[in-house]
Amino acid sequence: MSASVLFDTPGPKARRRHRIFTIVSLLLLVGFLVLVVMRLNDRGQLEYALWEPFLTPAYLEVILEALLKTLQMAFGAILLAIVFGVVFGIAKLSDHRIVRAPAWLVVEFFRAVPVLLLMTFFWLAFSIGGGPLSPFWCVVIALTLYNGSVLAEVLRAGINAVPPGQAEAAYAIGMRKSQVIWLIQLPQAVKIMLPALISQCVVALKDTSLGFYITAPGLTAVMRPIYLEFQNQVPTAIVIASIYIIVNLLLTGLATYLQHKLVGEKKQLDVPMVGGVDSGRAV
Repeated sequence: MSASVLFDTPGPKARRRHRIFTIVSLLLLVGFLVLVVMRLNDRGQLEYALWEPFLTPAYLEVILEALLKTLQMAFGAILLAIVFGVVFGIAKLSDHRIVRAPAWLVVEFFRAVPVLLLMTFFWLAFSIGGGPLSPFWCVVIALTLYNGSVLAEVLRAGINAVPPGQAEAAYAIGMRKSQVIWLIQLPQAVKIMLPALISQCVVALKDTSLGFYITAPGLTAVMRPIYLEFQNQVPTAIVIASIYIIVNLLLTGLATYLQHKLVGEKKQLDVPMVGGVDSGRAV
């Protein structure tokens, strides 16, 4: 049995305790779910009339359209945030203070401002009263600025986490700093960044729900018309929350699969060379 530096391999007694803890936790979880269902039943929240809208094709179509809008806002914000993060993350690594200082100011500012305040600002300034931006784009821009600033820090940390010998070997064969970052450090930093990138994608998807405050389309926007018509606030909240959970699980599963595939391919192709020259010889 292989041992880990950070975790001792459990013995027979420890494994037995782990099984007991797992069984007890599952029983407690099942008991809690049963209690919730019983509570909902006592309050009449499981009546068919309250759940009927979610079995009606017309309402399902509206919910699916809202889900599509939510995904469009999330993926648009994620793609733009990656571009934003790459630009400002690399700018923060610049040797020139005139580039590094403004990039630091922009990143720290948008990391500090709450997303809802950013959405509200763009809505009041550029959307309400016939402005050039729709609430949809106010949500996308706000999520881009916030998540892009977080990704800029993730990118900077990922590049700094690459072993320094890689950059030293690249400099030794005459590569410029821009080439070292784009060709040597950034591809290796992607593997380090992937867990944080996956987490930020989930955050962006969930934060689209804040667009409800500025009348942006999405899943949370269709909640109010449904529960006002059928007075089924609890069933509506359960269905919408379940959709968010399912989509986030699918997104996380896809990103994790891509991460494992990328890491596996990288291990197969991993050779101690930089720019076509053996890194040990270059140093």
